[in-house]
Amino acid sequence: MNRIGIMGGTFNPIHIGHLLLAEWVLDALQLKEIWFIPTGNPYKKRASELVSGDERYHMTTLAIQNNSHFKCLDMEIRREGYTYSYETLELLKEKYPENDYFFITGADCLFSIDSWKYPERIFQCCTLVAAVRDQVSIKEMEKQKLRLEQKFSLDCQKIVLFPFIQLPVSSTEIRQRISKGQSVKYLIPENVLSYIKEKGFYSEVSFEKTAESNEKSTGCQAV
Repeated sequence: MNRIGIMGGTFNPIHIGHLLLAEWVLDALQLKEIWFIPTGNPYKKRASELVSGDERYHMTTLAIQNNSHFKCLDMEIRREGYTYSYETLELLKEKYPENDYFFITGADCLFSIDSWKYPERIFQCCTLVAAVRDQVSIKEMEKQKLRLEQKFSLDCQKIVLFPFIQLPVSSTEIRQRISKGQSVKYLIPENVLSYIKEKGFYSEVSFEKTAESNEKSTGCQAV
């Protein structure tokens, strides 16, 4: 079986935290590749907060273009309606049954995944890899891991707690800094930053236009 890491997210925009976590998991778990999958229309995100799926896909492709073990899939941004992780993982299992999937998430997802759509189907398709960060103790995560294993009758190897460094960077903070004209150099890859500047993404004016465009293209109201 090919061991494939799956890293989903809005990537709005992708930043060094995403890339570093992917690289470390790839190395530590001896994965063949990491597949980045930008979300299309995530049901827990405000449409007004996102640039278009095509643009987020393009920025992600730019960010990973020099790593032969990374690739980007557009399957979620091409899917109509809300996108759910269980659907994506089931489609991957159906299309590429020869792969063994490792779904890479942040620590917060370990505490919220049982409120996601059909979490039991997520666990049926993959091993969950949750990054252990300083703001959540390993003891708390081990307790939550055990709770999920008992709730969903999981093998103890179905959830992997992965130690990761404290890296205080988020896409939200990056967008806010750009909108204020502050530097985000070194927080995102240089080619992605150049593209953001070229397109004028995340400035207050272009952000309002993008939100309006997203509502029209998806048929969804921003809430």
